[in-house]
Order: sequence, then C-alpha cells, then structure tokens
Amino acid sequence: MEYMKHQLKSLSEQYFKDTIALRRHLHKYPELSGQEFNTAKFIAQSLKNYGIEPKMYLNNRAVVAVIEGQKTSDKVIALRADTDALPIEENNDLVFRSVNKGVMHACGHDVHTASLLTTARILQELKTQWAGRVKLIFQPAEEQLPGGAIQLIEANVLENPKVNAMLGLHVSAGIETGKIGIKTGNYMASSDEIYITVVGKGGHAAIPKSFVNPLLIASKIILQINDLHFKQMLEKTPSVLTFGRIIGEGKTNIVPKEVFLEGTLRTFDEAWREKAHQLITDTANHIAKGMGGEAKVRIVKGYPVLLNDEVLSAKIFEMAQDFLGESNVISLDYRMTAEDFAHYASRVPAVFYRLGTKIEGYDTNNSHCPDFIVNEDAMKFSPALMAWLVIEILKK
Repeated sequence: MEYMKHQLKSLSEQYFKDTIALRRHLHKYPELSGQEFNTAKFIAQSLKNYGIEPKMYLNNRAVVAVIEGQKTSDKVIALRADTDALPIEENNDLVFRSVNKGVMHACGHDVHTASLLTTARILQELKTQWAGRVKLIFQPAEEQLPGGAIQLIEANVLENPKVNAMLGLHVSAGIETGKIGIKTGNYMASSDEIYITVVGKGGHAAIPKSFVNPLLIASKIILQINDLHFKQMLEKTPSVLTFGRIIGEGKTNIVPKEVFLEGTLRTFDEAWREKAHQLITDTANHIAKGMGGEAKVRIVKGYPVLLNDEVLSAKIFEMAQDFLGESNVISLDYRMTAEDFAHYASRVPAVFYRLGTKIEGYDTNNSHCPDFIVNEDAMKFSPALMAWLVIEILKK
C-alpha cells in the first residue's frame, strides 16, 4: 500500500508540468456551454496520447472513456470533470489568458479537466496493479440548464458498464492549497429559477385613475413572498429565496403595463422545494389579483440537492487522510450553490469534494468573476489523490 502511494505521488509530480500545460491550454481556449467542440477534441486527443480510446457523446461535445484494470473485479467507478466556461471577459494579465472574447474559465473547470486527464494517464500506466474499471466522463454544460449531466444520463452514460460509484471534485479558493474538503450527506442545494411577469395597466403617472401600477404590485409580491418564505423556512430546512432582477420600463411620468421579476430558490429538502414553488405561485397570484392586476409565474426547475453518500464519503474521508495526512482533509458545511453532479449522485453512490486552490492575499470568494485565479500547485497532488481513491474503492 505504501509503495502504491509512493508511485502515485511520484507520477503526479512527474507529470505536473504536463498537467499545467493541459490546464493552460484549456484556459486559453475556453468554450461556453453548448459549444465545447474544440475542448472535447482536445480531451479526446489527450486520452489517445495516453493509450485510452475515447467515445464522443452529445453531438461531439462530451467525451467518455473506460480504463480496465488487469486484476479481476466487476466494480466500476466513474470520474467526472466539467468542461464548459462562463460568459465573462477575463481581467487577468496571464500569458495564457483567454483569447476568446467574453469567455473565461472563471470557475475552475479547466483545472478539473486537466486534473482528471492526468489521473487517467496515471491509472492507465498502472493498470496492471489494480482491479475493476474506471469510466471517465468529461461533461459539457454544467453552467447552463438543463445541464450536461442529465443529458449524459439520458444517453446511458451510467450503463454499459454499469457504474457502481462516482467521484467528482471542484476547486475552492477558500481552502488552503494542499488540502481538500468533504461533507457527508446533503452538501449542495437544489437550484430553481423564478420568473414572474406582473401585468397592470399603463398610464400617465400624474393621473392615478388611469393606471394600475405593476411596480407597486411587484414590490409587494417580493416583500410578501420573502416574509412568508423565511417564516416557514425557519421550521423546515436551510433555504434561500432571492430576487436579483426587476425590470419596469416606465419613465418619470409613465407607468408601464408590465414588470418582470427574476430570482432563485435554493433548498436542501425536496418536499419543501415543491411547497415553496406553490407558495410563490399562490402569493404572487393573490397579491396581483387583489391590486387589480395579474401575475404570470414560471418556475424553471433546476438541479436537485447534491447528496454525498454517507457510507462512501466516510470511507473517502479516511482514504484521503491516509494519503494526504489527517490535517489536510477537512470537514465542510453545506453550500447554497448548486451543481449538476447532483443528478449523478441521485442515481449512484457518489461523492463530490473540494480541492483547495487558495492563493494567500486574494479574495477567497472570487469565482465567477473576471479576475478568478487558482493556485496551480494543487495539481501536483490532485491527480494522484483521485487515482488513490479509485484504486482503494475498487478493492473494497
């Protein structure tokens, strides 16, 4: 066991410069959700260079491959990396900064992909020493509903061979480089998009009898829903309902006919999630009708709650401590952010953990912004760690 750990760490450090080169190429040429064609080609070619045969999915935007260990086992573990970028103009002065205007890897998906490619390279090189099969899933469109995960699941990516367990990781600027974080059970929230169109009657602002003001109706809807949500939430589960956009195209002396509201609902309980949908709809309709207007509510159901399997995550916590040292594996709290990895986790035992990429002196909450950066030193050990977790899980 100690020799295997030494091999994995040695190979991960040996390939560190190559991993950085992979990451920097991906960072320099980012592609948005639904457009990951060149990214997929690059991933597929990299796998071929390692002697791994890729298969293309989702109109050549997703890459899936299987590595077979040469010892006997029927177990199959899947590893997932997301590959899409965000619609953000990069503001970093880097030699490998994005050359695609208005597109940037501002969430670390380039790191996830590069790290998994090197994990695959290591597992392929050591395949005579482990048992079972590893399914590599390079998934597009994590950042955009309905998400690439559900599309791949519908394309039977968890079958043939059938996946028994699954792992994924995400960078974290709030965790020290050299450490990882894990949470057992409910980890990341469900995510729904709320759209409300409030219809009133437009008119001259100086003649109140001429209009039904949708701005007033919309304001009351926001306040009322917010109050009801938090009163009931306190008795239920951690939950967030936030409206981030309101559009009312009137003027100083013109009351518009319509106002548009947009917001998000996050929660950790599927039953409460459904009840909150009804609460939002009923409240908006009741207030609008009572004030002489109308509310049209549309709720786009997004990713489910991400559940880290309790048995598997407990094992992985211990395995990671064994590999990195006890002080380098920390317990995390739940997060209100969402992840479409949750779709996989709702179907097979899965664990989604955080890779520390903190740079001292930089904002620890800087994802999804134009100056997002990571500490690339995390990629010295991250491929080896994931390979270690795979080998240990497959032999249990």
